Amino acid sequence: MDNQFKKSVKFSLSIAVITFVLAAIFSVISTSALSGVIWVAGILIVLAIVFIGVIFDMLGIAATAAQETPFHSMASEKIRGAKEAIIIVRNADRFASFCNDVIGDISGIVSGTASTVVVLQIVNVLGHDDGSTFQLVFSVFVTSVVAALTVGGKALGKYFAIHSSTKVIFTTARLIAWVEDKTKINILSSASNHARKSR
Repeated sequence: MDNQFKKSVKFSLSIAVITFVLAAIFSVISTSALSGVIWVAGILIVLAIVFIGVIFDMLGIAATAAQETPFHSMASEKIRGAKEAIIIVRNADRFASFCNDVIGDISGIVSGTASTVVVLQIVNVLGHDDGSTFQLVFSVFVTSVVAALTVGGKALGKYFAIHSSTKVIFTTARLIAWVEDKTKINILSSASNHARKSR
């Protein structure tokens, strides 16, 4: 139990560090992308960030809902992506933590910040002053729309994650396998080593 607790603390700390780094990177990229672009492009960037959050939330839930069995038969037939799918399912807790807690939460925070920048752009284009009643009302409206899209998108994503978990994870695994082949970077190597040790 004590050993498990230490592993949990170590994983939590590593996730916290990764979140800090990725949050900084996401914030810098989104702020840089939004500066100097027209508000229409800004809205598209915000929607893209929301979409990323929804997709990763779906992936995290699908990993916890999926079963290994279908992928074992695929792996025996040497179908590309089956091995990666097994690694994802065996490490569902870590995969879900990364997708939901790291990428998902960062996307929510960054989309909120990005929407604020877009609001300021639109307010300035329309000739209203910062801090005006119009800005306040419009800011509340945009924030509500972003929140509605995020929650609604995640609700739809949860449906697909639960009812089509095998297809979602297999598609993700095939994409990871393709990226690993092209970049020669073993994305799931550490997770694979952990799975071997746990057995």
